[in-house]
Amino acid sequence: MGYHETYSLNAWKWLGFVSAVWVQAISGNNYTFSNYSDAIKTLMNLTQLELNNLSVAKDIGKAFGLLAGLASDRLPTPVILLIGAIEGLIGYGVQWLVVSQKIQPLPYWQMCIFLCIGGNSTTWMNTAVLVTCIRNFRRNRGPVSGILKGYVGLSTAIFTDICSALFSDNPAKFLIMLSVIPFAVCLTAVFFLRETPQSVSVAAEKEEARYFAIFNIVAVVVAFYLLAYDFIGSTNQVFSLVFVIILLVLLASPSAVPVYSFCKSWRLARFAPDVERREPLLEQEANAAAERKEVINDETPVAVEEAVVVEKSRPVLGEDHTIFEAMRTWDFWLLFVSFLCGVGTGLAVMNNMAQIGLALGHADVSIFVSLISIWGFFGRITSGSVSEYFLKKAGTPRPLWNAASQILMAVGFLVMALAMPGCLYIGSIIIGACYGVRLAVSVPVASELFGLKYYGLLYNVLILNLPIGSFLFSGLLAGYLYDAQATPTPGGGNTCVGSHCYRLVFIIMALASILGFGLDVLLTIRSKYIYTKIFTRRKSKKPSTTTESNGQ
Repeated sequence: MGYHETYSLNAWKWLGFVSAVWVQAISGNNYTFSNYSDAIKTLMNLTQLELNNLSVAKDIGKAFGLLAGLASDRLPTPVILLIGAIEGLIGYGVQWLVVSQKIQPLPYWQMCIFLCIGGNSTTWMNTAVLVTCIRNFRRNRGPVSGILKGYVGLSTAIFTDICSALFSDNPAKFLIMLSVIPFAVCLTAVFFLRETPQSVSVAAEKEEARYFAIFNIVAVVVAFYLLAYDFIGSTNQVFSLVFVIILLVLLASPSAVPVYSFCKSWRLARFAPDVERREPLLEQEANAAAERKEVINDETPVAVEEAVVVEKSRPVLGEDHTIFEAMRTWDFWLLFVSFLCGVGTGLAVMNNMAQIGLALGHADVSIFVSLISIWGFFGRITSGSVSEYFLKKAGTPRPLWNAASQILMAVGFLVMALAMPGCLYIGSIIIGACYGVRLAVSVPVASELFGLKYYGLLYNVLILNLPIGSFLFSGLLAGYLYDAQATPTPGGGNTCVGSHCYRLVFIIMALASILGFGLDVLLTIRSKYIYTKIFTRRKSKKPSTTTESNGQ
């Protein structure tokens, strides 16, 4: 492959990554339920248990993400994106019709169906984006996961702050944004997001590191910008409009990376023929063979010793597993249950934030929704890059970072259970950050332990923890315990004010987080040899690759 073609493919790869970032920046709509749940509760005269079960129906949509996982190996990426876009338009569009009172409130079971459709839409978007980008950047799975999952975390704050700036937190306007904006962004992304051939060299790896650093810097700037707006607030219409324009410019700025890469490709096109003529044919073939060998080695990270080939009845940890082979290992269930303890408890807080805020004396909870979103971003983007750094430098197992987040999450729940002054601010920051770490780190862990070949389905099986966790911790635990403390209101609903409303819920979720911590520590111990081999392999490849590059 010539220099011009190589750089052209790299430019398309980065353009695909930018479009993936945009898709993730609008695909966190499942975390925004608190922004309009009170309007639905009032319109439909629901109890807290009934409202929580609506949020569970939304999260059950993720259970049907198994379909997206199965489709990821059979359908092209653009088709998967389009399915998600259309589902989101329908699911959130119907909710908008109800909340805006364009139509009469639907029967409860029909609302459950449309919330489920809206919830399922993001599984198609996330599957298309994560599977494609993890395969395009196999050697930087941590940063890829951190950046993409980070923007999912930011998306809640992006939607919330734009709605606050332009529409004064109107729930009907908020829902029309959730239905139309993701549809438009996915229609754009279908033209750019695709798998590209791998280019493996020291130069390519350094270039990826530089570009990912740029993406990280831009994402952090966006996060601080949103955080500043949350504390300053909207002073007038002009200020709000300027805020939205600057935010859109910041979100568009990562496109500078593929533009630069395309310009680099165009410049090289003028003298590439001369360079390729000077490079001997045999050397080109040797380089191509080395690249193919490198890619193959990268796809099966730590599986087999070089000199010995042993026929096995089932794959070992680190090789490609089908979902059924993975489910026959203890390691899969350690990851699965610990993931449930982290995301299930985190989702319960997000789904019930409107009622938690009211119980603790906060009528407006939009700032807490934004705090969870923004600090979830910091947790995701930091853990992705930090876990990758320590893996490359010292072979530190990634599950160790999940364990650290779980014990810190337990502390956050205990802080909210004590109902100290400012506890909801502190709790929102801690829960958001730890939830972000859990999501970002578990994505590369699954690919490193069970391979990339069936990763789309494997990822969506893990995501089953979202509806399961939502049902257990939000629908059952929080719903029943809240209703037991609540006072009935005229019209059939109920309400509860005071720290006692959620105290027992927080204590039980703290215990679940401690259980998750123990499981993560056990998984760290069991998988340590895998990460030691990954570290050793990467360390041994770099000098030889550098020598070959210098020889050329």
